[in-house]
Amino acid sequence: MTGIQFDPIRPELRANPYPAYAELRRHSPVHRIESSGVYAISRYRDVLFALRRPDLFSSSAMLTVLTAGFTGGGGNLGMGFSGTDAARLGALLQQLPIKIPEFLASRSLIAADPPVHGPMRSLVNRGFTPRRIAALEPRIREIARNALAAVEEKGEFDLVEDLAIPLPVTVIAEMLGVETERHADFKRWSDCIVSGITGAAEGMRPETLLHAFAELSEYVTRVIEERRAQPREDLISTMILAGEGETALSPVEVMGFTLLLLVAGNETTTNLLGNATLALLDHPDQLARVQQNPGLVPSLVEETLRYDPPAQFVYRKVTGDVELAGTLIPEGSTVMPLLASANRDDAQFPNAAQFDVTRDSQGHLGFGLGIHFCLGASLARLEARVALEELLARFHALEGTDPAVEYIDSYLVRGPRRLPLRFELASRR
Repeated sequence: MTGIQFDPIRPELRANPYPAYAELRRHSPVHRIESSGVYAISRYRDVLFALRRPDLFSSSAMLTVLTAGFTGGGGNLGMGFSGTDAARLGALLQQLPIKIPEFLASRSLIAADPPVHGPMRSLVNRGFTPRRIAALEPRIREIARNALAAVEEKGEFDLVEDLAIPLPVTVIAEMLGVETERHADFKRWSDCIVSGITGAAEGMRPETLLHAFAELSEYVTRVIEERRAQPREDLISTMILAGEGETALSPVEVMGFTLLLLVAGNETTTNLLGNATLALLDHPDQLARVQQNPGLVPSLVEETLRYDPPAQFVYRKVTGDVELAGTLIPEGSTVMPLLASANRDDAQFPNAAQFDVTRDSQGHLGFGLGIHFCLGASLARLEARVALEELLARFHALEGTDPAVEYIDSYLVRGPRRLPLRFELASRR
């Protein structure tokens, strides 16, 4: 079938991209996007194949695409700046406290392929061991309870602003060793970078993104120097001290890891909580089922990751001509495995468009797959489970107060910008 117009950057897809994904799966499972030349891969089995073959589908495309704006090549593939704005941004970047060529040439976990990827992953994994993550549960529960207690007398609150943002921001900031007074700065930097690099960037001047990136790099550079002199029990110290010789991380690479952990650590859980709550509001029977049986909360988290994941897709670069679903993808092309589309493929998940908290969602791609499976998946699952357990136990009769859901400004990351709710305290029912 010809004539399909699909481009994830189009603002009209933000509200609901899933009908477009379904059309791709039915009629053009490997679809060349005219505006960019990127090939969108939409069926589960084909996305699975791409994620399992890093030799054929290189992750280097992640760095190429997501830094396109920083090198003056934004527009269709990357951030929303183009033309004069992109050129001006490139000039302004020369003023950053870190050298951009060095930053772009440094090893990046999200964009590394074997054999570079393995040793880097092992280093950072030291901060995300099962024991270390499990030990965070009491603190996560304390943060969630305090956030909900602060709004319980109001009878209404904004789930995003009052719970979904402060919880992961506090956790990742404490893990990194960031002082409390800088938590709000971390969230501001994260939002600005996500919107500037993967959004329409409507109303955002290049100077805004530059300023956020400069502030972040200046802060992290100072912290790295402090931790080298006096290591602490935090992730930045772990990254600085880990490895020897070629496996050791340079200051610029520690900066890159910190940026990745900041953005992923904030955005994944914030949007997972927002999307889970939206799905429950849209499916009152499922909300009632979970409140009657809190043991279903872990299943609710997994079903949300399948049904409406925070990360919609990833990028890969093909290392040689590849034929997939009857379409020849030329060597050097950029492909876009659509994780969210694969999760709605009926061939893998029967009645995939149905939200069902009792479903066996095993095999979903909400956190990716293979060597680039989300580093913080266990942390995000823990944060989401604890937050939803506390929310659903304390507040009943949850009801959205604004029928129009505005999504964050990103074509890559999906979640509500705000989610105002009314509720009744469980003890008053």
